[in-house]
Amino acid sequence: MGPRTNSPESTTTSTMMPSTLDLFILTFNCAKNLIDPAVFAPHLQAALSENATSLPDLVVFSLQETAPISYAFIGSYFLDPYYARFEEALNLASVKALAAWPRQDGGNEADLSGQIQTAGSQGEGRAPYPYTLVRAKNVGMTAILLFARRPAAVHHIEEAECGFGAADMGNKGAVGLRVTWSDGSKQPEDGQEDAVELARTTELTFVATHLAAMEWNLQKRNANWRTIASSLTFANPKGLLPGVFPPDQSAPMPDRAGSGVPAATSADDSSSDIEEDGQPLLPPTDDDEHRATLQDISIFKPTSHLFIAGDLNYRISTKTPPPLATLPSLDAGDDNHFSTFLPLDQLTQERIAGRTFHGMSEAPIKFAPTYKYNVLPDAAGAMNEAAVHAGSEVNGVSEVPWRFASHRWPGWCDRVLFMPVPGWVEGEMDVRAYNALPVVRSSDHRAVFLRVGVPVVGADGMRLPSSGVDGRGEGEEWKKDPRVSPPVAVDVHAWERRAAARRREIVVGWTAFVWSTQMGALVLATLLAVGVGSWWLYRLW
Repeated sequence: MGPRTNSPESTTTSTMMPSTLDLFILTFNCAKNLIDPAVFAPHLQAALSENATSLPDLVVFSLQETAPISYAFIGSYFLDPYYARFEEALNLASVKALAAWPRQDGGNEADLSGQIQTAGSQGEGRAPYPYTLVRAKNVGMTAILLFARRPAAVHHIEEAECGFGAADMGNKGAVGLRVTWSDGSKQPEDGQEDAVELARTTELTFVATHLAAMEWNLQKRNANWRTIASSLTFANPKGLLPGVFPPDQSAPMPDRAGSGVPAATSADDSSSDIEEDGQPLLPPTDDDEHRATLQDISIFKPTSHLFIAGDLNYRISTKTPPPLATLPSLDAGDDNHFSTFLPLDQLTQERIAGRTFHGMSEAPIKFAPTYKYNVLPDAAGAMNEAAVHAGSEVNGVSEVPWRFASHRWPGWCDRVLFMPVPGWVEGEMDVRAYNALPVVRSSDHRAVFLRVGVPVVGADGMRLPSSGVDGRGEGEEWKKDPRVSPPVAVDVHAWERRAAARRREIVVGWTAFVWSTQMGALVLATLLAVGVGSWWLYRLW
């Protein structure tokens, strides 16, 4: 497909380097449990303080298995208490970090009154917090939370979701937020985006996802990625281009591999327009304007930075470990140190081979595997037995006794990926920290975070210049950028399938709620009592 380019009139040359957005992204599989903010906050404070003495402008949490499936399928009413724990932990961590950092005037304690922005959602009598929850969005048990120090700097928020669980439901899926961030406090009004007096802005796309589990599901994880690339759209394609695509009844059904794309059903499907897995290589229209419109609502929008975080579930083997298998060690002097297992990582292998997460990059991994941990009741048999016996603390919290589960290969399941700045744009992603939080009792995963400086580049600066690429874009490499040549077509029917799946989720959620929770049992008993009472009164009359 031909890239959308700037016209010569709209392309300007500037010698000024772009300003930088300080971004913090954390991914965590919650194992359907509420976190303890008093435990999570000290670890989060340490993460915010790694290679930094100031708070990030934006914080994004990618959460998987956020709550039990019944709560997640019903919706935000049941999820809000889970979100509130993370908001509390973030603000506790931020306040303590500010207090620990030196003031610019050389003092030993931060002037909190000057550095903390009051959140408009807080009630009277409560202390102001550094961060405000700007937007929360979920698809099933996967959620994304966006926090900002200056909420007014975040505008033009768009949402997207897709499911690749059973019947396209969101027990596994992806959810996205796309926002415009301004490096000043003034928010653009409609029709004023190009006004000279406005602060510089940049567009960011965040995706939280949870891919297929189990060692042997490598191909299904790759198929899940293709679903994200083709189906996670920030608007309904048929709504943007009415009359261009087939009617609803001709919408293809998703294949059984969970890829969310039509499966090959005839000999004609083996043509050059179809890959072996059934993914169409060409968009469903030959019109360049239509292609550009579809790309603008996909995750590969040419003018947006892209970040993907989640439990990607890639392992180090396609088979479960045999009995008495040698598992990674945390001892740097051990021949089985975890770094010797890292070359087996499926995600890195598949990404480099061009079979998944096309165009995405990752900072070097220097932390131990993030899954699967067995949290033990005491120190006996723990890999950190000596530290637990000694009463050691991590970030001021008692060390949790743990060992790797013997029936799963330890792996780097939890990752944060980003798309590099295009070669024709000045500046680059400045990775400041990429690490994992310690083990906590509420989950068998460790949280992973990325701290990165993002160049604030506007739409005109991000688009491929009409004059071509020179200087930074050498050879033909720039043509491989997904913002120039998307790896998959936009699935124009996915929006409708997702709407149908959402209706199924509500039915499944309420059914599971009634039959599997104490509150549901109480509701059921109340309805039964009311029914019996009504019948008895009717008989009396």
